[in-house]
Amino acid sequence: QVQLVESGGGLVQPGGSLRLSCAASKSVSAMGWYRQAPGKQRELVASITSADVTNYADSVKGRFTISGDNAKSTVYLQMNSLKPEDTASYYCHAYRYTQPCIDCPAVRNEYWGQGTQVTVSS
Repeated sequence: QVQLVESGGGLVQPGGSLRLSCAASKSVSAMGWYRQAPGKQRELVASITSADVTNYADSVKGRFTISGDNAKSTVYLQMNSLKPEDTASYYCHAYRYTQPCIDCPAVRNEYWGQGTQVTVSS
């Protein structure tokens, strides 16, 4: 089992910045951030693999930057130029592969953080 511990988030004015952090208790294959606003589906914000391959939602490209520290199994999300529509609960996500036995196929295991609220409002 992998535990994800999130920090950051809070209330910020439009145009402001926030930084989210998420630390995994074990090494993982990739980490990222999802968000969910009231009445909406959870959506991917950004992700990064252990090889530093990144992926961003179109709505945050140029404003958000995801980075990782493999040695610490930690991922950071720097959020700049925040907009009211960025308001949501942000969830850290990670996955890793395990192999139950030598001849067994690898199994992808998914993990989620408890969520942290980001509110962008004047």
